[in-house]
Amino acid sequence: MLALAGLPAASSAQEAAERGTGAVLRGLDKISGTVEDVTLVNGARVTLGRLEISLRECRYPEGDPSGDAWAYVVIREDGKAEPVFAGWMTAASPALNALDHARYDVWVLRCTTS
Repeated sequence: MLALAGLPAASSAQEAAERGTGAVLRGLDKISGTVEDVTLVNGARVTLGRLEISLRECRYPEGDPSGDAWAYVVIREDGKAEPVFAGWMTAASPALNALDHARYDVWVLRCTTS
């Protein structure tokens, strides 16, 4: 990795990640106030209200499965052809790349390893 603007390059330990077997996601229905945690294995999908959530994969820092997780998630809403969200969500910074939906919030909590 290149150093930018005088910042040191990241070490290989900072870049190393392991692939989890799945992820735990949390969904919030902002109208009813209900919160639901769902556990998905990589490649699986689940329905949460009017949303269908698919997990492509979950990664975490090498040797630290309880550390910061990031998951590639695709979220579709009933009746819409295009996904309302597709990309990486980060557990430590859920607002960094979040689902922008009027009714629902969804974010990643952690990866699973078994």
